[in-house]
Amino acid sequence: MDASLESLCAASETAPLLHNGQHSRGPAPGARVLQPQAAPRQRVQRSQPVRILAVRRLQEEDPHLRTSSLPAIPNPFPELCGPGSPPALTPGSLPPGPAAAKQDVKVFSEDGTSKVVEILADMTARDLCQLLVYRSHCVDDNSWALVEHHPHLGLERCLEDHELVVQVESTMASESKFLFRKNYAKYEFFKNPMNFFPEQMVTWCQQSNGSHTQLLQNFLNSSSCPEIQGFLHVKELGRKSWKKLYVCLRRSGLYCSTKGASKEPRHLQLLADLEDSSIFSLIAGRKQYSAPTDYGFCIKPNRVRNEAKELRLLCAEDEQSRTCWVTACRLLKYGMLLYQNYRIPQQRKAMLSSFSTPVRSVSENSLVAMDFSGQTGRVIENPAEAQSAALEEGHAWRKRSTRMNILGSQSPLHPSALSTVIHRTQHWFHGRISREESHRIIKQQGLVDGLFLLRDSQSNPKAFVLTLCHHQKIKNFQILPCEDDGQTFFSLDDGNTKFSDLIQLVDFYQLNKGVLPCRLKHHCIRVAL
Repeated sequence: MDASLESLCAASETAPLLHNGQHSRGPAPGARVLQPQAAPRQRVQRSQPVRILAVRRLQEEDPHLRTSSLPAIPNPFPELCGPGSPPALTPGSLPPGPAAAKQDVKVFSEDGTSKVVEILADMTARDLCQLLVYRSHCVDDNSWALVEHHPHLGLERCLEDHELVVQVESTMASESKFLFRKNYAKYEFFKNPMNFFPEQMVTWCQQSNGSHTQLLQNFLNSSSCPEIQGFLHVKELGRKSWKKLYVCLRRSGLYCSTKGASKEPRHLQLLADLEDSSIFSLIAGRKQYSAPTDYGFCIKPNRVRNEAKELRLLCAEDEQSRTCWVTACRLLKYGMLLYQNYRIPQQRKAMLSSFSTPVRSVSENSLVAMDFSGQTGRVIENPAEAQSAALEEGHAWRKRSTRMNILGSQSPLHPSALSTVIHRTQHWFHGRISREESHRIIKQQGLVDGLFLLRDSQSNPKAFVLTLCHHQKIKNFQILPCEDDGQTFFSLDDGNTKFSDLIQLVDFYQLNKGVLPCRLKHHCIRVAL
């Protein structure tokens, strides 16, 4: 699928432009092309030395060589060529060039901290995210996003990577702000398009086989006519009432049918235009707008700042339907720009693949695995045996440390106490948050398979809860403590698989699905700016 999209991306590129901005064109049909006649020159043998004359003298001797490429223009700066003049210009002799326009932008994190960043006027959202990642010492996994947050309107959206930050800020009200947040689902539809576009919601005006490879091509190709159709709850402009209407999304805009599910042109009425608008998600639609469901989104004109009366508010029946509508609006509005934004990090990673392998130091290269089980030590040359020995040594160290702590001897790390608090240093542990708060964090950072966090249990003070996303649904799994030989373990499956601490548990389920519906892939993180 990537190869077909790459060919579509190459086909969408325009022809090379001339200096005046016009495309280069060939000669008109029937027009004669005059070939420039070469000036007659002397026949010179290869072994004959050729004397190169000065330009001015050459023009005086041969008037045919006085072309525009050899102009007879006197030196306008003779004082710079004198023996007493310095060869370089003195400082301040040239007028200063125009300084690049800069602007201060305030960015907030999810914990309430903020940072003021001075940026250029042409800085994109991707560039600002990379700058914040660098200054906050985060891992740059290309999943960070800049969020446009409107608390007074109850709206928010993730900026596209190519959008200019200063330009977006000029359309925001004084109460609005930027948030720095993870968004793992930003380009997930390029990897699993069928999970985002249910078959019953997608139709094509032209004949298409509807395969996985052609699904995104039809959205990105401007000559195709994809449609998203289905029932939505639509809020009437200037009123509090909602109506359930049959809605159709096309390249020309969002339409509703005035007669059932009919899509005849005389029955379609324009609801919103995507050209000068942005697509937002509703934060608290039920409370602020009396929305019938929790899956609301909004088409907001760019000129609107504080007026909620001009917002086109819509509600879907479930999360999958809302994701389909919002993703289709993004694809129809930005088209090939989204695919280029998705491919840029991958192309950079491919270019730097030869430098990605870390260089080991001399001391690390001199380390070898040893076996001291016999009378004399031996070097373990088999890598599989060396890895097995390292795992056994790690388990043996934990058992020795636990036994020493039980007997009352001094252990430097106190494993029994350490296993109950060591997880609090991890980014995936969010402490004492409610069930609703954990679900909100998962939704904000992208409903992708394997997105998870751990928190304290509200019903059992000794237990923990794993919150996991699978198929755009959020599920909770309780982690219970269990006793074995005087030692406390943690388990997800009623003691069948035991772990001495939560870090071991997370590491295990990142490699194995076990009793979970999918492996743990991405963890929710909050960064303080």
